[in-house]
Amino acid sequence: MAKIDVIMPQMGESIAEGTLSKWLKNVGDEVKRDEPIFEISTDKVDAEIPAPAAGVLAEILVQQGQTVAVQTVVARIETDASQAAALKGPEPAAAAPPPAAPAPAPPQSSPPSAPARRPERGSAAVAAAPSPPPAPAPSAAVLGAAETAEERLRRKSTPLVRKIAAEHGIDLAAVPGTGHAGRVTKNDILGFIETGTAGAPARPVFGAPAPAAPPARRLAEAPPPPAHPAAEPWPGDRVEPWSRIRKLTADHMVMSRRVSAHVQTFFDIDYTRVAQIRARKKAEYAERGANLTYLAFITKAVADALKRHPVVNAAVAAEATIYRREINIGIAVALDWGLIVPVIKHADELSLLGLARAIGDLAERARTKKLSPDEVQRGTFTITNPGVFGSVIGAPIINQPQVAILAVGAIGRQPAVVTLPDGTETLGIRTKGMLALSFDHRIVDGADADRFMADVKQTLEGFPEDAA
Repeated sequence: MAKIDVIMPQMGESIAEGTLSKWLKNVGDEVKRDEPIFEISTDKVDAEIPAPAAGVLAEILVQQGQTVAVQTVVARIETDASQAAALKGPEPAAAAPPPAAPAPAPPQSSPPSAPARRPERGSAAVAAAPSPPPAPAPSAAVLGAAETAEERLRRKSTPLVRKIAAEHGIDLAAVPGTGHAGRVTKNDILGFIETGTAGAPARPVFGAPAPAAPPARRLAEAPPPPAHPAAEPWPGDRVEPWSRIRKLTADHMVMSRRVSAHVQTFFDIDYTRVAQIRARKKAEYAERGANLTYLAFITKAVADALKRHPVVNAAVAAEATIYRREINIGIAVALDWGLIVPVIKHADELSLLGLARAIGDLAERARTKKLSPDEVQRGTFTITNPGVFGSVIGAPIINQPQVAILAVGAIGRQPAVVTLPDGTETLGIRTKGMLALSFDHRIVDGADADRFMADVKQTLEGFPEDAA
């Protein structure tokens, strides 16, 4: 009789915890190897997690809605089905209690030796090593000496949290953490900023003397900022708690508005030539497994333009600009439970057919929760398409840490002034729509944004036949 541990996987390099959002199997259910058994939500993606082995789900240790660190054992699978058949029907086991904190060492009986460095999770060497004899628990003072402040902050925060703290000049040691084991979460740092207790920005004003820090007593006496009014449900209202992906989206949007200097520019696009090419090629593309949409043409034009306008494909790092070598275009996908942005890597290297296939594939797997964490990371530019719902145009919020996002408005037949071959003008019917670019004015000037958009417009209005 053998039991296999099912662990909370690390869904991305910078992800340290995940929320178990839903169990797909109950205790006593038979499972097949690689069959999805539970769903998780992280800062990056919602995903179904497969069983590591075939057998019977013997124990559930983490309940729905709980957030735990990666590598935490969330369940166990009994691989001998005959021995585990009796498990069918019991209630899921209660969540495993957190391990008790080590007791402080008694005062100076003998000087404790310096603790060894913490081994990496999952290390084979750790698993194979014999258990050492029990050693006296190190005191808090010894632990503090063996671990630097930077190491403690890294252990108790994510790269995103540290980035937000650096941008606002906040010492993370002063932020109370509500995450696992006291981890400072994104909600913690954003709440800390909103309450007005954050420190002044760390960037100095060159040529001016640094102002003296106000006394702590004055800060303590400063009146708190006014609280945001919270709506209260009325009789007959339905109250639905936010899903994790909805909460993460809300936090990200508020943070983006606060960090970036948003400016928009709007362009009217004549898609008549694209519509003609699409009508001729759509059946051919369908036979090759791709749906030739207007979005595929737009993505192709954007990918080509980003090579010629690298500042729109950049990112901000403190007081420097990072010009991304890769052109990775995120395509926003609306889901019933929120919004997700899968990324087409190296979009500039794909043909129109390749982009059409990639857009359809990523959108379908986003809706069925089949995306891998890598497929929603490392985006350098984002396209959102509210036009599919009939919106004429919108002014989207930048997807941090990018510096620009393109909104695609509804495309349809419209009256327009048409210039005839002899130079005369007449009123005709054209296929038209709007494009809107939101950009970060910290590094993207208006002229840069408009040149980029003019380039996209020119490509779409004169789309080359051989590019299709």
